[in-house]
Amino acid sequence: MRRVTLFLNGSPRNGKVVAVYGTLSDLLSVASSKLGIKATSVYNGKGGLIDDIALIRDDDVLFVCEGEPFIDPQTDSKPPGGLLGSHTDWLTLNVGGRYFTTTRSTLVNKEPDSMLAHMFKDKGVWGNKQDHRGAFLIDRSPEYFEPILNYLRHGQLIVNDGINLLGVLEEARFFGIDSLIEHLEVAIKNSQPPEDHSPISRKEFVRFLLATPTKSELRCQCANLQGVKMLCSNAEGASLRLCNFEDPSGLKANLEGANLKGVDMEGSQMTGINLRVATLKNAKLKNCNLRGATLAGTDLENCDLSGCDLQEANLRGSNVKGAIFEEMLTPLHMSQSVR
Repeated sequence: MRRVTLFLNGSPRNGKVVAVYGTLSDLLSVASSKLGIKATSVYNGKGGLIDDIALIRDDDVLFVCEGEPFIDPQTDSKPPGGLLGSHTDWLTLNVGGRYFTTTRSTLVNKEPDSMLAHMFKDKGVWGNKQDHRGAFLIDRSPEYFEPILNYLRHGQLIVNDGINLLGVLEEARFFGIDSLIEHLEVAIKNSQPPEDHSPISRKEFVRFLLATPTKSELRCQCANLQGVKMLCSNAEGASLRLCNFEDPSGLKANLEGANLKGVDMEGSQMTGINLRVATLKNAKLKNCNLRGATLAGTDLENCDLSGCDLQEANLRGSNVKGAIFEEMLTPLHMSQSVR
C-alpha cells in the first residue's frame, strides 16, 4: 500500500497523510474529505498534473486544487531578508470565490495611489484576510475585477462580450484605478446608440394615440404635426407644448370637434388650424400663433389666450367666458366674435 502527503495548492503547511488505493477519483474524494475542499486535480511538487494514479509513488508530496492553476508552495514561504518588500513575488487573490494569480508589482506599479497598491505595497500593513489556501480575500465581483487586473497587467482595456461596462466602471472607482476610469467613461459613451431625433410618421402617432388610455397623460412637446387630421379626437389633458401644426404646402390641420379640455398647447404654431366646435375649456394657448384659425363655435371658457396672434381668426359663436386675452399681438375685432 502506498501513502502520500496531501497539501492544499500553494501551501506547504497542514498536510494530510492518506493511503492511495483504487482510482484517481478515489484519491480526489479522500482529498476533498481530508482538506475540506472540492478537489478536482492533483499536482506534484514541480507543478506536474497527475492524470493517472499509477504515476504516484510511495511517500510522494502532492498538491490538491479545485481547478485553479498550480501555485508553487515556495512563494508562500518567507523570502530571504534581502528580498523583503520585493514587488516581484507571486500572490493569489480570492475575489468573490474566484482565484486570480498575479504578481505584487502588477497590483502596485501601474496605479501606485490605488486601493490595490496600498493593500499589497507592503506585506501585512493592511492585515489582509486570507482563506484556507492563503489566497487574499476580496469581496467584489470577479467578472468585473478580471478586466481591471488585465488592465494593470498590460495597460489595455479589454472587456469580453456580455460584461457590463458600468459594472467594470464601478469596480474601477472602488479600487481607485483613475486612468482606467477615463477609458471606461469614453467606452461607455461610445457604446451608446445615437439619439434618434427623426420625426415619427403620421401612422405611428395615430398608433400612440390609440394605445394611450383615456386616464393617462399624453405628451407631444415639440412634435411636428403638420396638417394633422384629428377630427373628434379625445386629447383631454394632453401636453402639446411648442408643437407645429403648420404645413408649408398649405394643408391645414383639422381638429374639428376634438375634446381638448385642459390641453397645454402653449407656444404652438397653428396658423389656419380648424378648431371649429372643439372643446378647449381651461386649455393653455398662451403665445400661440392662431392666425386665420377657425374657432367658430369653439368652447374657450377659461382658456388662456394671452400673447396669442388671432389676426383674421374666426371666433363667431365661440364661448369666451373667463378667457384671458392679455398682451395680444393683434386687436380682437367684434366681427370675429359674437357675444
